[in-house]
Amino acid sequence: MPTLPRITGTFLDEITHDIPSQNWGANQWRKEFELYKQIGIDTVIIIRAGYQNKCIFPATSIPDLLPVYEDIGEIFFSLADEIGLSVYFGTYDSGLHWHRGTWWKEVDVNKAFIDEAVERYGSHPSFKGWYLCHETSRNTTHIIELFNHIGRHCKAAKDLPVLISPFPQGAKQFSGGAVMSLDESIDHWGRIFDETRGAFDICAFQDGQIHYQELPRFVASIGELGAKHGVTIWSNLETFDRDMPIKFPPADWRYLRFKLESAAVVAEKIITFEFPHFMSPHSSYPSAHHLFERYREYCAAGSR
Repeated sequence: MPTLPRITGTFLDEITHDIPSQNWGANQWRKEFELYKQIGIDTVIIIRAGYQNKCIFPATSIPDLLPVYEDIGEIFFSLADEIGLSVYFGTYDSGLHWHRGTWWKEVDVNKAFIDEAVERYGSHPSFKGWYLCHETSRNTTHIIELFNHIGRHCKAAKDLPVLISPFPQGAKQFSGGAVMSLDESIDHWGRIFDETRGAFDICAFQDGQIHYQELPRFVASIGELGAKHGVTIWSNLETFDRDMPIKFPPADWRYLRFKLESAAVVAEKIITFEFPHFMSPHSSYPSAHHLFERYREYCAAGSR
């Protein structure tokens, strides 16, 4: 029997933008990182190290910063050094400048933030990449300028692979006339890729905004997109459910398996948003514990 696809990376959301904090400390993160080593997750991606006036470390580059009582970034990097995981560092999202069209202000604060991060964490052996946290569905909000300026500054500050994780303009997140066809979404991303060559290396499209029946065609299209533009394709497997009327419960295993196996056709690596909340046996959601059990059963069946 062929080996079944596995999740080998996860985002870490510690700014609590739209999912609740689990109030984990160093001991809980140690247990979580040790679990990752056991189950084949080798990469963790800090989805955004700073958002608005919040940050995972006491950054001097962020204005009006709320109190930071613990350097969570140092916890992540130190544990990853010890346990043998790779860390991708997520950039800063003001939640303001780029949405208002003043993209250069977003770039300026990110350049200072990136330099500060390298000074603080750059010597850690586990520092293996960057994540550009400005997520969008199409060629809007000056995303080309943001990718070009912030991505290239990441590489200048510490020359490591740069990851992005955009999404299609699909029906599960948009409605009415705002929804784009897959062809329209791919046309937008083809133009973005063409005009940002060298700014990023890896693209992990999110998979939760479109209907399940659209996934095979979407996966094939992004595989072609990556091959054409020289971008490595990963998949961002969303382990939460967009089909429920609440934000956001852990996913139904049956649909998660379908997305996992669909992505594996082209993705060189499958990462997820977001294991700690939605799939970990340590999660505050009981259904996440059950989702983890189903996933472990699946993995065990594939290794027989």
